[in-house]
Amino acid sequence: MRNFFLGVLSTLIVLLAGGYAFLKSGQVNTRADEQPSSVETSLAMSAVDASVDRHAARQKNPLPRTEENLVKGAKLYVDHCAGCHGVPSNPDGKFAHSFYPPVPGFFKDPPDMTETQNFYIILHGLRWTGMPAWKQTLTDEQVWQIVTLLDNIQSLPPAAVKLLGATGTPAPAPEPNPTHMTH
Repeated sequence: MRNFFLGVLSTLIVLLAGGYAFLKSGQVNTRADEQPSSVETSLAMSAVDASVDRHAARQKNPLPRTEENLVKGAKLYVDHCAGCHGVPSNPDGKFAHSFYPPVPGFFKDPPDMTETQNFYIILHGLRWTGMPAWKQTLTDEQVWQIVTLLDNIQSLPPAAVKLLGATGTPAPAPEPNPTHMTH
């Protein structure tokens, strides 16, 4: 029995060492302009989903779904998010095709995560995706306003829709800010 466990342990050590050598040899292509393998995509998305599920606080959105909060959320979205995540008239976003993994286009495919998960992702960002952490730029209330907008993206009041440039004219892209990276 002891030899069996030593064999299993040895096999695991060889597999780990081989995997490490494979990664260190530069065989994994990390270019953002080429699609990753299905194995890489599956592993990465599983890790992201598990991490967000584990670390997102189980708190309730403190903001009610009011026109005021949705309009404020729309303004913040245009200023900080639209360049990557799009607007109704340009659902892909100005920079959407520059990222891998792909940036979600919320006007093509509304967010399917909970409000708490979206809050966590906006606040802390997602490593290796280009999604920055906004906690140094936006207040918790502003993040919740964006979350409220995302959660109601298919039923927005006219004032919020107007801010998003949904009349056929793309909303202006946010001006680059040398102090903070916008997303």
